[in-house]
Amino acid sequence: MAKRGGFQGGMPGNMNNLMKQAQRMQRQMEEKSKEMEEKEFEASAGGGVVTVKVSGKKEVLSVKLSEEVVDPDDIETLEDLIVAATNEALRKMDEENAQVMQQLTGGLGGLGGGLF
Repeated sequence: MAKRGGFQGGMPGNMNNLMKQAQRMQRQMEEKSKEMEEKEFEASAGGGVVTVKVSGKKEVLSVKLSEEVVDPDDIETLEDLIVAATNEALRKMDEENAQVMQQLTGGLGGLGGGLF
């Protein structure tokens, strides 16, 4: 008759090591997440006439405009440049987040996704 429940052989030790590794990885991800939140990312558009700075929390920190881009007859171009610069700054932040996650997980797909 087969025994019920539990692991047999060396499994509990392996499972314990796996849990310790997962906990260590979770702590590292939390630390990196805090570090990323404190970083700032900047991007420009229109040859540098619009510059946007965002935080690792995905908050816009500043928008700088050169005088020559402020044309009351062409507000649409200014709006487009602000959007472009903001999206590029956010893309830079996402790219760095992805690199940090890749380093932490060692390419283990799906682990920790969406934490940042």
